[in-house]
Amino acid sequence: MKITLLTGKIYNIQEAFDFPLKVIKSPRAKRLTLRIDTKDHQPVLSIPPRCTQKQAVSFVKVHEDWIIESLRNLPKTQRFTSGQNICLFGKEILIQHAPEKRWGARIEKGILYVSGGSEFTHRRVKDFIKKEAQTKFLKLSQKLAAKINCQVHDVTIKDTKSRWGSCSSLNNINYSWRLALAPKEVIDYIIAHEVSHLAHQDHSANFWQCVAFLCPNYEEGQTWLKQHGKELYIFE
Repeated sequence: MKITLLTGKIYNIQEAFDFPLKVIKSPRAKRLTLRIDTKDHQPVLSIPPRCTQKQAVSFVKVHEDWIIESLRNLPKTQRFTSGQNICLFGKEILIQHAPEKRWGARIEKGILYVSGGSEFTHRRVKDFIKKEAQTKFLKLSQKLAAKINCQVHDVTIKDTKSRWGSCSSLNNINYSWRLALAPKEVIDYIIAHEVSHLAHQDHSANFWQCVAFLCPNYEEGQTWLKQHGKELYIFE
């Protein structure tokens, strides 16, 4: 992995380690720091100005055992499988492989039936969630937007890891498909958050007042995300 430091020099220290290493240049950093990115399952090294290659390598080597142990203790990624219970749009759903069916994937009485070969279950469940999320999140977004005299033109479902949603100046909103796996109060909060950006392109007091107007109990969803948000990333 190449590290471009603020001095303009380029170093390569990846060969010194047996794990991927993400490096962030920070002009405000006063010292070298390490953390584990639980979403991407890799260590992140933040480097201050004028840091040398020798200093960076030495710092990581000192903490190498901690990095390896932390990576080992991260929850393993999962695939959707038959017999698995998941939270979907705030409701508990059982995934059931149904090879005799001919419709791909469909929910009936709390059961998500998935047809075809079992090797396609994960992909079909994921595709189903994305399709349903696009429809449901668009409807919910437009409903909330109408309350503040705004419009949502379109909603796109993405596989993002850095944010749960984003709002463009064109009144289009992006949501992470994993949001569909969160409790209802979390979904309500994130949609209210992004819709509020239609009126306030910042996080000012007026913005948070708008969020509270659209979702009075938004702090419940906000707290859940801080405590459990990373758990939604265990699915591939």
